[in-house]
Amino acid sequence: MDVVEFAEYLVKSIVVEKDLVKVSLFDADEDITILEILVPESEMGRVIGKNGKTSSAIRTIIGAYAAINKKPKVKINIDSF
Repeated sequence: MDVVEFAEYLVKSIVVEKDLVKVSLFDADEDITILEILVPESEMGRVIGKNGKTSSAIRTIIGAYAAINKKPKVKINIDSF
């Protein structure tokens, strides 16, 4: 399982509208990749959580997953559409 699939799995386990979650990976540098997570506006509250704790946990878990699997450092952007 790569980082994109893992991020999709994490976010889809939190939201109600699982089919509308989109995760894209972009290469910024040799040692940094950008992971963009798009969720519907109605689901942003679930993904961000109180005081941003859920989004912080998502970033930590994905970063740890990337490090364990010897992937480049991941910068995560969470946005809505």
